[in-house]
Amino acid sequence: MECGEDGDLKGNDVDIRQDDPTAPYVADLLAHHLEELRSVMGEHAQALDASGLSAASVTFWTAWQGDLLVGFGALKQLDATHGELKSMRAAPSARRTGAGRAILNHIIAKGRERGYARLSLETGTAPLHVPAVALYRSAGFVSCEPFADYQASPHNQFMSLDLSNKF
Repeated sequence: MECGEDGDLKGNDVDIRQDDPTAPYVADLLAHHLEELRSVMGEHAQALDASGLSAASVTFWTAWQGDLLVGFGALKQLDATHGELKSMRAAPSARRTGAGRAILNHIIAKGRERGYARLSLETGTAPLHVPAVALYRSAGFVSCEPFADYQASPHNQFMSLDLSNKF
């Protein structure tokens, strides 16, 4: 993937691979992800651990630049027409390189391939979530009401992307 003037990757390919969230090479980045979220959201953190990301309803991908793990993300099937973006994370060393956008674009494409009419996500409201929310909005996600079994709190927000009329 080579991207243009919007600050994304320039000549650095990102390889997105369906993967195993319990793989040893995922452990450190996943632990960082969970620890960081829990440090600002406490019991309101909704991120899945390796066991949750291994559920049959969840597909997990890793993102690589060469032999360097630069991020991961997952897609959970809520029903036949609705998917949930889960556990998107760019490695700290890969922030602002386009790795997050590459993962997000891949998950959106997979949602379309599956025939989903909508993708939804839950994310936090802390300052550390601002870049992720900006990324989601730039991809067309808009604020929405809680979905699935989520409950609104001051610590979370909900977004969705309508896939029904996009090709």
